[in-house]
Amino acid sequence: MRILLLVVGRMKTGPERDLVDEYLKRAGPIARSLGFRGIEEVEVASGGGLDAEAERILAKLPTGAKCIRLDEFGRAQRSRDFAGNLSKWRDQGVPDLVFLIGGAEGYGDSVRSSVPDTMAFGPQTWPHRFVRVMLAEQLYRAVSILAGTPYHKD
Repeated sequence: MRILLLVVGRMKTGPERDLVDEYLKRAGPIARSLGFRGIEEVEVASGGGLDAEAERILAKLPTGAKCIRLDEFGRAQRSRDFAGNLSKWRDQGVPDLVFLIGGAEGYGDSVRSSVPDTMAFGPQTWPHRFVRVMLAEQLYRAVSILAGTPYHKD
């Protein structure tokens, strides 16, 4: 299973970009050793309104992918449960797992109806660049849990 972070907007250089890159770099080899095909980040252009962003998002969704929309109203998960879900979907033969991070205005109706599964990092509203960092870190944590490394402390 390939894991994709499909995000609206381009993250400029800076500490958040460095953190995303570092966590994805750390996660990649562990994920591949566990049978994941890799972890990739795909940016789509922002702007033009929610409908235009929605079209660009939907055009990038791989056929047969399991998609999860990051949303402040989504379901929060403990890190071990998140890791367990990654493992379950991989073992079920899901070809691609896509995490969506929308633009500043959220998601267009077509994205919300096409991707009903949601996930949140708590009830707060987070800046999009922080959500990217948190998702990259949680992916690293999840594969570390699955690999039995000491990174995650219970």
